[in-house]
Amino acid sequence: MKKIILIICLLASFAQPVFTAAIASELRILGWVENAWLPDPGIELKAKLDTGAETSSLDSRVVKKFRKGGKRWVRFVVIDRDSGEEFVLVRERVRTIGVVQHDGTSQRRPVVKLELCVAGEHMETEVSLIDRSEFNYPLLVGRNALASFALVDASETFLGQARCNNAATKDSPS
Repeated sequence: MKKIILIICLLASFAQPVFTAAIASELRILGWVENAWLPDPGIELKAKLDTGAETSSLDSRVVKKFRKGGKRWVRFVVIDRDSGEEFVLVRERVRTIGVVQHDGTSQRRPVVKLELCVAGEHMETEVSLIDRSEFNYPLLVGRNALASFALVDASETFLGQARCNNAATKDSPS
């Protein structure tokens, strides 16, 4: 009986690398910075792909929470950093998350679902809203959005060759 269990364990250990390699072959390799497209409001921006962050976050200003029709909503402003143009967006609030900052303080952020496109991959994913004006990149794409289509090469930038347009969205786990 011990031999059978040993053989099963041995066979299982060989199956894992094959399974992992099969999954990896279906994923695209992207750099740690890529161009992203927000179909609504229709702007392109640079995005940091951060596998250390679970949820994506977007540079948002004047974030106002409100209730309408028994639902929780958020009104916020997104600024195109290239043109300076401001876009007011309204989305249903999915949830609120607590995020621990680098300095150890905790912060509560509203989360909404947004359509976005990274390197030609369209998705709808959860995005927390926060003022990222002090950061280099207005959009941080977290691992929940990346997991289904990308591996991130931390030594490279702008590896995604595909361009984004207003094609249909694909659901992404959030």
